[in-house]
Amino acid sequence: MSIAAPHHLHRDQRQHIERLARLDTNAQVAAQDVNPTIQRSWLRCLNEYKLDPTQPRPARVVPHHTLIEHRDAVDELLNVARAGVEQLYSQIARLNYVLLLADCRGITVEFRGDPGQDAALRRAGLYLGADWNERFAGTCAVGTCLHDGEAIICHRQEHFDASHIALTCTAAPICDPHGNMMAVLDISALNSPKASESQNFGLSLVTLYARMIEDAYFLQRYRDTLVIRFDTAREFVHVNGRGLIALEESGRIIAANSVGRRLISAHQQRWPSWSNTLQLSLDALFDGEIADILAINRAHFDKLCAFRARANDTTYFVSLLELKRAPREAAKVSAASLPAPLARLGADDPAIRNVQRLALRLCDETTVNVLISGETGTGKEVVARALHDSSQRRHAPFVAVNCAAIPEALIESELFGYAPGAFTGGHPKGMRGLIAKADGGTLFLDEIGDMPLALQTRLLRVIAEREVVPLGAQAPCKVDIRIITATHRHIDTLVAQGAFREDLYYRLNGAQLSLPALRERADQHQLIRRVFDDLVAERADDRPAPSLRADAMSALLAYSWPGNIRELKNALAFALMIADGNEITVNDLPERCLSQRITKPRLEPDEVSTESHALAVLLHQQRWNVSAVARLLGVSRPTIYRQMKRQNIVPPHRQS
Repeated sequence: MSIAAPHHLHRDQRQHIERLARLDTNAQVAAQDVNPTIQRSWLRCLNEYKLDPTQPRPARVVPHHTLIEHRDAVDELLNVARAGVEQLYSQIARLNYVLLLADCRGITVEFRGDPGQDAALRRAGLYLGADWNERFAGTCAVGTCLHDGEAIICHRQEHFDASHIALTCTAAPICDPHGNMMAVLDISALNSPKASESQNFGLSLVTLYARMIEDAYFLQRYRDTLVIRFDTAREFVHVNGRGLIALEESGRIIAANSVGRRLISAHQQRWPSWSNTLQLSLDALFDGEIADILAINRAHFDKLCAFRARANDTTYFVSLLELKRAPREAAKVSAASLPAPLARLGADDPAIRNVQRLALRLCDETTVNVLISGETGTGKEVVARALHDSSQRRHAPFVAVNCAAIPEALIESELFGYAPGAFTGGHPKGMRGLIAKADGGTLFLDEIGDMPLALQTRLLRVIAEREVVPLGAQAPCKVDIRIITATHRHIDTLVAQGAFREDLYYRLNGAQLSLPALRERADQHQLIRRVFDDLVAERADDRPAPSLRADAMSALLAYSWPGNIRELKNALAFALMIADGNEITVNDLPERCLSQRITKPRLEPDEVSTESHALAVLLHQQRWNVSAVARLLGVSRPTIYRQMKRQNIVPPHRQS
């Protein structure tokens, strides 16, 4: 090929093109210091893709609707990768690097970068929607990584296209559990030191986070399956075991992460008769019986056991993640430490764990009254019922009273009851009050902060003397009750304002259980699953149980839930009611879960203008990264897209 560098190009670009001119079909390069992987890519660009190095191309950014299609195709991966993307970018941002996550076709579906460099990054193609496929962009970290399936540094003049030679890019592959390329994680900089060695640490960092994302996806994909985790270091297995293998109950291997696949490959190389299609069992891989491996959690105090790999005689320490049996296993564990009603309060949230531990000690401590605090809808009555159901009083009545829901004129008679003829219009035989109905069991007073002052005095007497006097009665009745109260208000403030008796407050607040808001809980994902499964189980029909699709779960996790668990239950019940198929998608969720901070009903023209301007400014600040804007606003990506369409907001790459 005859190549001549155009004179209008920068000197470095001309020299780069002239260097490519010395490259022949035998991959002989005048400069012998070029990475062989880069050389092979240059040859592909010249001979297979027919790219012309004398014609540097501007960055290609796909149209908006095409970007949406690419993102939707990897929605589940994006949901899993979010935490890793944020953590990695926080480490590289101060060094003026950007982060790209490209799909298996080379399209950038996730992006983090400095908004102050927005224009320069877009020109360079370090932007959301940029196409870094090697067939279009030439030799580059993302495209060449996609082609070869290996982590790579593409530093400055190693790029094929002369317009990219100021960039340094480092990428690592992300594969699915069967070794197929799903995505590429890349960090890039507009300018960097000339020495390529400066990028070696970046390569290690990107490779590490790519593996973390890959393994998180593996565990999400096989969350209903038996999984073993293994490593050569006993101390690291539980916290960062490198190998993962998913199994059937019989021990047959279903899938493995990259470390697990390498061990399987070594096994097949040592015994060539084992083909890739053979039904390989775990006990063929390790020198133990499958029963020994499946019994690890029961037979070993630290839930670890050493096995030798038959392929290389290396000793691995193995742990068993019985994800398929997680609910049942949790129940077994809780039977020894937590009663089932308390265990169901949460999965793995620190605040909820504190509630569970304290509640366990308070179950039968009837001399200590319990005050449960938390926002409306956080499950205060659920906690009260769990305390009751975990106590020796569980076979006696649990009587719940919402002090804010009963009219003030009726609350006294409702609570204390009344004798026959106590007042006009009453039942001629009188009425037994709710306090008396709770005799032997638990009286739960919800929203105690709304109880009138006059009744607070009478309640204080009930607590102190354990007896109740119905209205119009002459003699008191003894009652044996456990009192649990709850409020979403700050009782100490009400005490300071004179709206709540201080002595009653101290009587009720023997021990306080503080419930976190749903938006603050670390176990949101598990809680959403549990509430959803409970609602499905309550259905009267025989329809197949639907599943929550990844886009719906992503939207639910992004919403801030001002109504907490009560609102979550209502939203999921709504979605189950209107869903047509066997999947709950984002389109089945209530509108408020998708547009909490963006849409307003019946906006006036000036409000529409203001809202449209605010969203456009935010999109520009985030470099038209819809995912970033959605996270800032606490809504889902489809909501942002709908608002952009409704408000006629068009991204720059669609205006050309």
